Amino acid sequence: NPVSSEPQSVAAIERALQDLIQVFGLQDVLPHCVLAHIDVQSKVESLAPGSTALWFQSIAGTDTANATFGISVEKMTEYARSRTGRYGLYFETGQGADFTNGHSHGFDMVLHESRKYGFARALTRVMDEALRRDGGRYRPWVHLNDVAGFIGPEVFRTREQLVRCCLEDIVMGKLHGLCLGLDVCTTLHMDVSLDDLDWCLDQIMPANPAYLMALPTKIDPMLGYLTTGFQDHVRLRSRFGFRVDDRMERFFRQLGVIDDEGRPTQHFGDPLWVFVQYQRRKGDGRRESEIRADGESQLEEVRKRGVFIARGHGKRPWELAPSLASDIRRIYDDAKKSIWSTLSPQFVAAVPEVRALHTTSRDRAQYIAHPETGERLRVDSQDVLRSLRRRHAGAYDVQIVISDGLNALAISDPGHLKPYLKRVRKRLTDAGFRVAPEHLVVTSGRVRAGYRIGEALFGGLSGDRSVLHVIGERPGTGHHTFSIYITRADGGVWGEAGKVDHDITKVVSGVAVTALQPVHAADDTVRVLLSIRS
Repeated sequence: NPVSSEPQSVAAIERALQDLIQVFGLQDVLPHCVLAHIDVQSKVESLAPGSTALWFQSIAGTDTANATFGISVEKMTEYARSRTGRYGLYFETGQGADFTNGHSHGFDMVLHESRKYGFARALTRVMDEALRRDGGRYRPWVHLNDVAGFIGPEVFRTREQLVRCCLEDIVMGKLHGLCLGLDVCTTLHMDVSLDDLDWCLDQIMPANPAYLMALPTKIDPMLGYLTTGFQDHVRLRSRFGFRVDDRMERFFRQLGVIDDEGRPTQHFGDPLWVFVQYQRRKGDGRRESEIRADGESQLEEVRKRGVFIARGHGKRPWELAPSLASDIRRIYDDAKKSIWSTLSPQFVAAVPEVRALHTTSRDRAQYIAHPETGERLRVDSQDVLRSLRRRHAGAYDVQIVISDGLNALAISDPGHLKPYLKRVRKRLTDAGFRVAPEHLVVTSGRVRAGYRIGEALFGGLSGDRSVLHVIGERPGTGHHTFSIYITRADGGVWGEAGKVDHDITKVVSGVAVTALQPVHAADDTVRVLLSIRS
């Protein structure tokens, strides 16, 4: 899952994954895939033919919701016709995505989800026809990943509701003839805990989803949500008698991490052992101790970036090593604290040229449970914007907005906001932009609150106008990170209520003193803004 959708960044990840699979001789067993927009993956493939394998795209069950993803039935049909190799398409769905994007159209989430499966099945048939015309060497490799629970508490409040959703989707997926797997997950602002997820898995697995997603721990170090860990697969196989795919099981035996009976060996959970095997297959003739030392230094670099390394295990092979388990609990507790934190009046007042705005959320609890209240501005805040528009008289083409989002600490932590604002203002001015002097600080602000601000300030004006929305990200990564949502559109587009949405917005994410440095994020912001043409 890339932090950047720039083609060169996606291409670099594609090459790294492809190298890993080819070195271990698995290219005919499983594909590699980077979860960029399908247009970007197509661009990467055109620039470097053969560099991509499986193509990913999130899909929805209505035209309007698909437009938010930047796709259409026609576009996806053309892509399906072009997929005539071994690997085809990977779709991602999840109950509630349409609703939270304002495209419910008056019918429920289950029906929306079933329509997505119908869409996936139709595209699979298009691909099948294309493969037959191409000689019929392959059957369509298509799978669908149901990300159940990713949206938040506005969709599911309890672990029982999450289980119900997963079971509904498994049934619908099987009835549609799809290879459907699950990302049984929860966000940190839902009342579903780490232990609850284990309970959910135990209820769901007898229904036999095609697969489960997994991460080295239960916490995604980029998106900050909880899901299945690699170790959970080991536990579930032991409990329910499931097995690894035969070809992968042979590979794991050859690798030496399991024995002929499928039991863990002394190398189980040792990434350095796997690194040694990787280097040997690439012709590395160094002593094993030297390769391990090299690997150890690389692991340390990864850890410094806040990425969790699942190394070793506890008393049982499906338990995390005690120190790592403790770290995960600490990060979980910090995330819960971050969710409920707010920007203090003192912090807001200290922001230069500040104008304080408020959404219609009456408190933090409503903001979390009903995100749409964080997308609309209070009447008095709308008055502030009208006054500001009159004062500006069209003189500025960039407005900086700052919101607490789901992690106010990401905004208020020392070394975060101040250096970013100083650098980005200078870079914008140097690039010829006219930046409004005021910083609009929104309490209980969601991303779409920035679009409403842009409409109020820029609607109907001539020329391109931009909103840079600095907002606290979902906590749970181990960092307090913020993102910058970058939206550039003509004043006429800003003048159409609701026209500006996520599909024309780009993002710089993962910004913190412990991750992407704020000053570097400022440089990236201006670079991305310059690349956008309305």
